[in-house]
Amino acid sequence: MRKIVLILAFIGLLVVIAIGFFSQKDYEATTLMKLKEKYSKKEKPAVDHSKFAALQQKFTSPQQVTKTCEACHNLTAHQVMNSNHWNWEREEYVEGRGIVYLGKKNAINNFCIGTQGNEGSCAKCHIGYGMTSDGKSFTDSTNVDCLICHDNTETYAKAPEKGGAPLSTLDFNAIA
Repeated sequence: MRKIVLILAFIGLLVVIAIGFFSQKDYEATTLMKLKEKYSKKEKPAVDHSKFAALQQKFTSPQQVTKTCEACHNLTAHQVMNSNHWNWEREEYVEGRGIVYLGKKNAINNFCIGTQGNEGSCAKCHIGYGMTSDGKSFTDSTNVDCLICHDNTETYAKAPEKGGAPLSTLDFNAIA
C-alpha cells in the first residue's frame, strides 16, 4: 500500500511539472525589465556640443564651463537655483501642521551626523560648487555644476571635503 502511495505521488508530481512546462506562455516583461532595457540604450544627443567654438577654449575652472553653458542655456541656471534640489528643501503641506519645509537643509540624516563631521563632503552629491558648512544657498549662477549631470566622459568626480568642487586633476576641456 505504501508503495502505491509513493508511486501515485511521484506520478502526480510529474503531471504538475508537465502541466507547468507545457502551459508556460511567453512571459510578459516586468516593469523593471522594461526600465533596464530602456535605460541601457545610449541615447544619441540631439546636438554635438564638441562642434561649438565656445567649448573649444581652455577651461581652468568648472565655473568657466558653466558660464559657457549659460550662453545658450540662459534660463537653466535660474530654474536650477529655484529647485528643491538646489536649495535642499521643499515646501510641503502636512495635515495638522500646515506648511512645513522638508529637505536636507533641515533634516537629520546619517551622512551629516558622523562623529568626525563631514560638512566639506556635504556637497559631493550637490549640483553646485562652494557649499559651506551652514548650507547657504548660492546666488552666483556660475556655481551651478552642469558637469555633474551632463558629463559623457564618465571621468567627472567631486573632490572629497571640498564643498562640491570637482577633483583638481580633471580635464574640463574633455568633459565640456
